[in-house]
Amino acid sequence: MKKSRFTEEQIIGALKEADSGIHPTEVCRKAGVSLHTFYNWRKRYGGLEVSDAGKMREMEAENGKLKRLYWSRQVSP
Repeated sequence: MKKSRFTEEQIIGALKEADSGIHPTEVCRKAGVSLHTFYNWRKRYGGLEVSDAGKMREMEAENGKLKRLYWSRQVSP
């Protein structure tokens, strides 16, 4: 997966700007991203705080490890 140019803190900050009343196109212009990227961010990080995003990242990593472990057990007899 490609590494993002933006940290989770920056993404959540941009989303909070839009929530505070600034039009999303203005937030996108300021951040240098497309409107499509902004709405993808909103779908993934909408309503999260910075600490929640860190917990989410840790849980996604743990989930990936568990999936790999599960499939390695399924494949090898």
